[in-house]
Amino acid sequence: MEDDNKLSYFCLGLGLGVAVGVLFAPKSGAETRELIMSKANEGSDYVKRRGVELKETAADTVERSKETLRRHKDNLASAVEAGKQAYRESLNTPTAD
Repeated sequence: MEDDNKLSYFCLGLGLGVAVGVLFAPKSGAETRELIMSKANEGSDYVKRRGVELKETAADTVERSKETLRRHKDNLASAVEAGKQAYRESLNTPTAD
């Protein structure tokens, strides 16, 4: 959620900066268009970088979750096997009546 807010604020700031820049720029139209294009490309690059970072973070989280699940599964299997073994031993142990 926090990353979404940061991206929204970034885009809002980029748009406002471009608008103010166009209104108060002492540059010619061609220079201003070039500046706008440059800033738009920077914004696009930022979004792409953040997308790649988010994808990597998600992949790491999924991998850690799988490993945790594997460990829990192994622990449960060991506990079940220990329970079976204890049950078998209790059946084979003679009782004193």
